[in-house]
Amino acid sequence: MSIVSRYPIYTEINNCRDCYKCVRTCPVKAIQIKDAHALILHDRCTFCGTCVNECPNGVKQIRNDVDRVEMAFMSKRKVIVSLAPSYVSEFHGYEENFVRALYKLGFDAVSETAIGAALVSQALDMYVIEHGSANFISTACPSVVELVKKYYPEYISKLAPVPSPLQTHSAYLRHLYGNDIVIVFIGPCIAKKLEADEHPGYPDIALTFREVEQWLEEENIQLDNIDTGIPVEFVPAKAGKAAIYPIENGQIETSKIWQNKFVEQSALSVSGIQGIMSSLSGTHTDDFLETLNCDGGCINGPGTTKVDSAVFRKKAVASHVMTRLSEPNIFDGDAAFAREVLKKGYGILNAEPPKALDVSRHSFTEEEIRGALLKLGKTSPADELNCGGCGYQTCRDMARALLAGISETEMCVTKMRKDAESKVDMLLSTIPNGVVIVDNELNIADLNKRFVDIFEDYPESFLDAEGLKTFRGSPVSMFVPFAEKFREQFYMSKPAQYRFKHEGKVMRVTFFLVESKQLLGAMFEDISTPTFRREAVIEKAEDVITKSLSTVQQIASLLGENAAETEIALNSLIDEFTVAGGDSSDDYALVEVEGGETE
Repeated sequence: MSIVSRYPIYTEINNCRDCYKCVRTCPVKAIQIKDAHALILHDRCTFCGTCVNECPNGVKQIRNDVDRVEMAFMSKRKVIVSLAPSYVSEFHGYEENFVRALYKLGFDAVSETAIGAALVSQALDMYVIEHGSANFISTACPSVVELVKKYYPEYISKLAPVPSPLQTHSAYLRHLYGNDIVIVFIGPCIAKKLEADEHPGYPDIALTFREVEQWLEEENIQLDNIDTGIPVEFVPAKAGKAAIYPIENGQIETSKIWQNKFVEQSALSVSGIQGIMSSLSGTHTDDFLETLNCDGGCINGPGTTKVDSAVFRKKAVASHVMTRLSEPNIFDGDAAFAREVLKKGYGILNAEPPKALDVSRHSFTEEEIRGALLKLGKTSPADELNCGGCGYQTCRDMARALLAGISETEMCVTKMRKDAESKVDMLLSTIPNGVVIVDNELNIADLNKRFVDIFEDYPESFLDAEGLKTFRGSPVSMFVPFAEKFREQFYMSKPAQYRFKHEGKVMRVTFFLVESKQLLGAMFEDISTPTFRREAVIEKAEDVITKSLSTVQQIASLLGENAAETEIALNSLIDEFTVAGGDSSDDYALVEVEGGETE
């Protein structure tokens, strides 16, 4: 297995753009920006899958484990599916055909993960009966378990003393059919892959609905055109009410103690990572907390396609459960095994209970934070805009990330904008020619002092950096009488160059595109100045001298040709100060020099 696919989620670096959306949406900021690429810090990640769904470029990828299942098929061992109850919302209208498709793919049996959920609820009911209450945080969601392990280690002892429904279901299948089986979970959750990685056999492999749908497509198995003669069978039986686990409050409703109560004060449900983090960070209650990382529950997991709305998916699960309750021979628990689950806890997996993980929590002094803020161009509290463009909630959070080595100064939008503006201002202020940049409405976006000096007579004290900014947004026509000439340049692939007279001087204006059809620049230069005249004379004189030296030996035969070249060179010098075809008194008569190619 390649290093990039060791983890359930990884980044396709080559296609990663510096948008920082994954930083913004990651609830625990388990993202490192390095060379403008967003890398997942797996030791901090809770594998909730938020970045997978939010990445606009699709570079946050779910590890595909279908090949491992195909290898299991070749092992000749019995391969059993642990099917998440949310399949009825993902494949609504094709529920039975989806089960048939699993058999067609090659699975030997299909069992419902909700059987494990029923056993978990049965075990916790036993605990409440014996102890009066169960003030635990549920372990149904592996992403929440990771969250507690890494970010709320003080609540490790509050995690329910029983494994997740999937782990319990896997243990139950091994209890029924022995260890010579391969258990493959299929569901909406990426974090279930972590359970398979950390506790091999409970289950062995985990696939998301997305992976299975892609697999079906590759095998040309269509749910609307499948052999209905394939029986829809579940082992050891169909799941009952516990199939409601994938929606918020489902675990509580499955309990025979907490169910059907208008208000249950000793068992509370919270879904969505922000709500869970708020609950754990705030005033903690002494009640059972049913926690599901995804808003609304597993039906909205990152491994789903979310074709239907959340409310539609919720109704699909609820309707399915109501139908199941009227069917015969549904699974109603196993008291003896539930007792084993309660007694052994994670021991039924031959594993230890979850332990707190040492996630680096850097602590920085105020002096260090201020130093980092200075690198971000924040010289005072007023500069701390907390715009969130970098992905962090506040500028100080960004500064801490910079100190921790997981962010880069280029992530600060305001800093990059200020740097860009500073470079443009520096460039414009040092150019000896007049420069103006206009938008497609012919309003000034930027300009320099030289441009103003050419056309208007303003006090020197007014034309500092702040004074020049006051011209931004003004129509360029307030300076140049040929503003409409700017408009036509927007639609040329190669903007033109012109000459014109202004106050006795010969000016050259060169247009250039800054941003296609959005921003246009124009550079004005006085080509009748002594400096320009001297440089032009020197250039032409050197050209003449070079040619003269090459003809010394052949002066007689080449005299006529050399004289002609000398005349042409001198005439071009005259042209430098003359607007061809323009009357000497006709200011602003634009004469095109070159360019002007249309698109």
